[in-house]
Amino acid sequence: MEEASYRIGKSQLKILQGDITEQDTDAIVNAANPSLMGGGGVDGAIHRKGGPKILEECRKIRAAAWPKGLPTGKAVITTGGRLKAKYVIHTVGPVWRGGSRDEAKSLAEAYMNSLRLAVDKGLRSISFPSISTGAYGYPIDEACKVAVSTVIDFLTNNGRIDEVRFILFSSRDFEVYKKEVESRFR
Repeated sequence: MEEASYRIGKSQLKILQGDITEQDTDAIVNAANPSLMGGGGVDGAIHRKGGPKILEECRKIRAAAWPKGLPTGKAVITTGGRLKAKYVIHTVGPVWRGGSRDEAKSLAEAYMNSLRLAVDKGLRSISFPSISTGAYGYPIDEACKVAVSTVIDFLTNNGRIDEVRFILFSSRDFEVYKKEVESRFR
């Protein structure tokens, strides 16, 4: 497994190639669909490995707060079920429509609201997938710039998270994220 690590203030930013469902951070982030009922890609993998408790809590969230589905950019939290992570933060990234429909703003909100929720819950570590770059079609190079910029800005201005990880499934995505982070330190 490839790994790169960077210090930002009091926090550690790590980039790893691997499986987000195997992370032992306080929370992992689910690139969820608005229904919160599971799906393909990262969403399906988290629900399958985490077990029925996650889905049960998602149903309660839908019934109580978001009956029409979780809006793009918002974030909610559930137990981690059978995962190593204690919690799952579910966020909905934007579907790529060419870049002219505030996709970057919506993607930044998905990362920012996930980080804020982690801080509000007193969590010290969080792992992110590359949100919206699978079935939602966001180009990895563009999504990476938004993700890295948002996380670095957050860590620079908020010292309450000890570690943020970007967990990338492919070696190509790992290299894209590593290159983007390293460009910020030149």
